[in-house]
Amino acid sequence: MTCMLTPVRPRPGYRVAVLSPAAALPARLPAPFDLGLQRMRDELDLVPVEYPTTRTWGATPQERADDIHAAFADPGITVIITSIGGNDQIKVLPHLDAELIRSNPKPFYGISDNTNLCLFLDRLGIVSYYGGTVMTTLGRFGSTSPHAMEALRAALFAGGWYDLRPADGWTDMGKDWSDPANLRAEPELFPGTGWQWHGGDRPVEGRLWGGCLEILDWNLRANRWLRPDEEHQGRVLFLETSEEMPSDSYVYEVLMCLGERGLLQRFSALLMGRPKAWELMRPCTPEERTAYVEAQHAAVLRAMTEYSPDVPVVLDVDLGHTDPQLVVPFGGRCRIDPTAQTISVEY
Repeated sequence: MTCMLTPVRPRPGYRVAVLSPAAALPARLPAPFDLGLQRMRDELDLVPVEYPTTRTWGATPQERADDIHAAFADPGITVIITSIGGNDQIKVLPHLDAELIRSNPKPFYGISDNTNLCLFLDRLGIVSYYGGTVMTTLGRFGSTSPHAMEALRAALFAGGWYDLRPADGWTDMGKDWSDPANLRAEPELFPGTGWQWHGGDRPVEGRLWGGCLEILDWNLRANRWLRPDEEHQGRVLFLETSEEMPSDSYVYEVLMCLGERGLLQRFSALLMGRPKAWELMRPCTPEERTAYVEAQHAAVLRAMTEYSPDVPVVLDVDLGHTDPQLVVPFGGRCRIDPTAQTISVEY
């Protein structure tokens, strides 16, 4: 099994680096970001510390890398939490000092484009955390999600094993962040649907690896920041798709190429995040949303049946771009029991 280092976790009152290593959306949408910072203080008792590029739209990859280095090197910073995702963080990775980061490991939280940094840290043998960003988890409309905050607190402060559970209510429909009035409106949640279990009949345990499917695809193409394929043997793959709502054919083709590479067959299980099927700029009817989700499910199951038919596949896990946004430890251990239909992660 892959050897990984879990960085020392913070305590209430500690200083937290708040970075925008992907897109500095706080520069354009300060209201949900500031709300998230306030909740970081009030609900988590952590002290946010911003850096030069946290609110600098268009910061260069080198400038963003400089802030990453400063946050990891500062002994007064105990955890790094990102503002939100983006779409070009892969350009930052060539500017990173691997030895500096390896010598100063810290918990890193991010989703979406931050898959890039999670992959970089994984290669260094450092566990990171997929989820818990300032604008999505802490800056959520209305109030924070109790489900998401329970997982975030467990990951930040408690550590140990944590049982994930399906959401009682969920949504993938957001509101316009540019209208401050929307921040006071609670999201309308759909009834929970539970997880969908397919394949596999034996419990498995392995270290998590994956992230946003589209960003993982970028890294597989660039092939610069990944471990050798054989080091993923027995790990648990977790994937989710973004607000760009990729087609079912694209999802299948990425998994197909993982299979043709021989990498998909190395994983002991797959956790697939609930698909985001609605976006503010691409509103869909209920019928279109259902069709999109069903098509993605079919694409995932088709690829897994062709390349890795005997492993457990769990669909609609609440991670990634939907709400609630749970936290999973990238590189941390995960236990899956298909008979009991349970998923546990080690923070």
